[in-house]
Amino acid sequence: MRIARFSHNESIRFGIVDEGELVVLDGDPMFAGFDTTGERVPLADVALLAPVIPRSKVVCIGRNYRDHAAELGNDVPPAPMLFFKPNTSVIGPGDAVVLPKHSEFVSYEGELAAVIGRITRNVPAERALDHVFGYTIANDLTARDWQKSDGQWARAKGFDTSCPLGPAIETEFDVDGPAVITTRLNGEVRQQGPISDMIFSLAAIIEFASAAFTLLPGDVILTGTPAGVGQITAGDTVEVEITGLGTLRNTARTA
Repeated sequence: MRIARFSHNESIRFGIVDEGELVVLDGDPMFAGFDTTGERVPLADVALLAPVIPRSKVVCIGRNYRDHAAELGNDVPPAPMLFFKPNTSVIGPGDAVVLPKHSEFVSYEGELAAVIGRITRNVPAERALDHVFGYTIANDLTARDWQKSDGQWARAKGFDTSCPLGPAIETEFDVDGPAVITTRLNGEVRQQGPISDMIFSLAAIIEFASAAFTLLPGDVILTGTPAGVGQITAGDTVEVEITGLGTLRNTARTA
């Protein structure tokens, strides 16, 4: 089932994607279930929004693909490398990426994202995926010069508009299947790799993270990026496509 969050007639609602229409839901399905209102709205008539606004945090995994770690001259970490993005970094499909002032190098990073659906604390890997509501696409935008200069990643990874999510949440995605991440810059393929190349599986990541802090419904986990990251500048359009999840598209502009 594919769930979209959308704006229509000056209200924000949720709906099940059914070919070219949205079957409107009675509330947020993560908390209210999948009761429908009986209304159907054409997709062409709505504005898709970020499919979720995390209640507390976006948990990100650094260097989770060997080829990406290598391209930046980094070692593979012995355990998942965790960092956070604030929920104020989240934008939706089609929203503008606002390049931050005083950064000279912002990079795209196409990633698979998982949306947590239940309170998750000290959950073992074998039960971890039961706590996932669904899956979507992310672009972990990074001010690479700030990342190098600051000594930690809060500013480089957490600036406003640095976390595009969308276009929808797929509840039946096979995270252990053959899906491929493809990132295009202005139509040219720059990243391409199977999600099976992740060093640490999503289940292992959830176990590791939930042993340290509680994951709440609506929290998002970004699972890392394959090789091929590079700079975006004003006017560039980045498309991140994942098999079975669709395409997330955003264009950059100056602040």
